[in-house]
Amino acid sequence: MDESTKDILRKYENILNGQINGEEFSDSNFSRDYEIFREEALTMNIGAYEKLCNSAEKILTVKAKDEEREKLQRSISICHLNMTPNGATSFAALFSILIIFIGLLIGGVSFILGSPMIFLPLVIIIAGGICIKLLAGLPHYFANKWRLEASNQMVLCILYIVMYMRHTSNLERAIKFSAEHISGPLSLDFKKIFWDVEVAKYVTIKESLDNYLESWREWNLEFIESFHLIESSLYEQQEARRIEVLEKGLEVMLEGTYDKMMHYAQNLKSPITTLHMLGVILPILGLVILPLAGSFLSGLIKWYHIAILYDVVLPILVMALGYNILLSRPTGYGEAEVLKEHPEFKKYQNVYWGNIPISTMFIGVLIGSIILIAGFFPVIIHYLNPSFDFNIFKDTLLEGKFLDYKETNGPYGVGAALFGLLIPLGIALGLGIHYRLRSKKLIQVKKMIDNLENEFSGALFQLGNRVGDNIPVELAFGQVAENMKDTPSGNFFRLVSDNIKRLGMDVKNAIFNNERGAIISYPSSLIESSMKILIESAKKSPKIVATSLMTFSDYVNRIRKVNERLKDLLADIISSMKSQINFLTPIIAGIVIGVASMVVTIINKLGEQFANIGTENVEGMGGLGGLVNIMRIQDVIPTYQFQIVVGLYVVEITIILTILGNSVERGVDKLNLEYSLGKNLIRSTVFYFIISLLGILVFNALANLVNLTATAPG
Repeated sequence: MDESTKDILRKYENILNGQINGEEFSDSNFSRDYEIFREEALTMNIGAYEKLCNSAEKILTVKAKDEEREKLQRSISICHLNMTPNGATSFAALFSILIIFIGLLIGGVSFILGSPMIFLPLVIIIAGGICIKLLAGLPHYFANKWRLEASNQMVLCILYIVMYMRHTSNLERAIKFSAEHISGPLSLDFKKIFWDVEVAKYVTIKESLDNYLESWREWNLEFIESFHLIESSLYEQQEARRIEVLEKGLEVMLEGTYDKMMHYAQNLKSPITTLHMLGVILPILGLVILPLAGSFLSGLIKWYHIAILYDVVLPILVMALGYNILLSRPTGYGEAEVLKEHPEFKKYQNVYWGNIPISTMFIGVLIGSIILIAGFFPVIIHYLNPSFDFNIFKDTLLEGKFLDYKETNGPYGVGAALFGLLIPLGIALGLGIHYRLRSKKLIQVKKMIDNLENEFSGALFQLGNRVGDNIPVELAFGQVAENMKDTPSGNFFRLVSDNIKRLGMDVKNAIFNNERGAIISYPSSLIESSMKILIESAKKSPKIVATSLMTFSDYVNRIRKVNERLKDLLADIISSMKSQINFLTPIIAGIVIGVASMVVTIINKLGEQFANIGTENVEGMGGLGGLVNIMRIQDVIPTYQFQIVVGLYVVEITIILTILGNSVERGVDKLNLEYSLGKNLIRSTVFYFIISLLGILVFNALANLVNLTATAPG
């Protein structure tokens, strides 16, 4: 073979390789570095759990039961963990043994020191026993969370595959295209499909794909059916029939998602009502009698008993109920996280003093700490000077000692109760300010991108029409930008047009250039994928470009309509949860604090009046005297401590309900969750603070009007 022939063969070989492995669809780094990508994709919690389980298995190997081993292995595979079922059970056993040992140690040390503790060691030991079952099932929890996150991208995944295969009937390249434009766990799942072929676990992509789809059979049958329809389009000989089958695949996914979400919304009202009643309303109303419980039961119930019940046990139960609600949430609908690609993502997460970045966490901790220190003022003052007290409400309905320590059972005064309100307020404001400042600028960018995506389908349709009229793509961008002037889509197209005209870039670089590309300022997977489709279609003909863009526009409109219908279905439930967070829970808890404060004031006043009239006169007061003999006034739980327990419960319930509401409405959307947490924590806790403050002042004023001994007989 002469040199000229070799040159010709070499030339066309390079062209063919470029067509098969274009740089935007290069195989070189797609799945070869799967392990590195896996470590980057796994969250810190899952990665740390994986290492702990592997270490625990080396220290103490506990074999999982046969019936549980298969389930654990399935969950481990779903969330891409490099561990064994025995590792999960070993970690659970080792950690539980450690907790039980700590409980026994505390009990033994307290007994040796002469002040035996029963309640706290017993609670720790019981918690250790419960942890065995809970920790052994952590892979199931991570797998369910993974499923929920992966399901967010399923509709877009099918859309990208269908759109790519409309102009290039190649399933492997379509899956790669989709994996590059969807986020989170589903992208990693698709990379794992190729990885399994590379390591010879499966011979073909189809075998690996079919095996992966089986993992969704229990949860999302329409996702499997859509993929099977897409696969069947490869065998259609007629172009029209092939396109029809592809569109049917997308239609199956959309209709299946809508039907399942409709049934989910219909069945959600009863669980949400149960959650509100058992987790919020009844526990808070039950708090009214708890200040008296310590007195009637001779001091057996202390404030820390109530704290464990309300601030540990009840939140865990509410979280468990909410988790069960999320488990039944249909897959295939949710929000994507693309803002991490924004060039100023890290900058927006901080606030700036001049040019100096200040961490939002630092600001939240600083403000929260200052308020917390003020909340602990009564305890600090008593520790420094036990005899210190004053009366700033002299000659008013709130007259009395401001702090009022009785024996060693904490402050009873109205002033101490008012200072105590600052403790939950400080915790909530610290967290709320951190999340609010961290997400404030990013949520504005997200809203801008959402507005752009809402109108982008119309812009794509116009662009497709221009290209269909035989106008070059480079000029079509400028014409559409002029027609859509002062709109988000118009601004995006104007950036593309300016890069082409002023910088001499081609269409690809005008959009995707690492330094000046228009996509940098608009990090949207929807926009990015549509532009990739445009560039890929442009390699064939303007007609294919026009058809692809107009079809993509139509598909996006259909998806948006389904999403809007789904939001309408959930509107009543989401509205109910928001009112529960922002209004009902804070106002009920605030009133309860006011009533509890009044009860404590009345009991204290009763004790003072009985002390003044003497024991013999008390015994002659009939039923009221019997009440005094039953009650131990010094064992009443102070409002200061009681309010801290209730306030922390309000903060915890606000966080739990916010997470639940965000997950029901949007799936896994971390940015919106942080923004909602910041807004709800500040709003609900400030409202609780105001209601409790007014309640304490008003109800204590009413309590001081009561003269119990004046109505006693004799």
